[in-house]
Amino acid sequence: MLLTWGILLLAVIVVINAIGLRLAGSAMTWQAWLATHNSYFLAWRMLLYAATTRGWLWMRKRVLARDPAPATRRRLLCTELAAVAALAVLETLSLAQHG
Repeated sequence: MLLTWGILLLAVIVVINAIGLRLAGSAMTWQAWLATHNSYFLAWRMLLYAATTRGWLWMRKRVLARDPAPATRRRLLCTELAAVAALAVLETLSLAQHG
């Protein structure tokens, strides 16, 4: 099921880029448009991160209510740290690439 979602997401990304290339006329124009509107994409990502964080906190509360064991807390903490580290790396790379 996860593979299906991954393939579907990849297909959507390819279609969006194909449409953008067609509308822009060339790859250079498309890249320039993306660079010009980078701050809007950053705002969009921040909203997505906020919504994901809210969902995570809701889920975390439910998991801990069901299984309050210290091992569960440790697993959740490791997952949270890994997610924050991955997002920090992604955003740092994006900032380094686009300024």
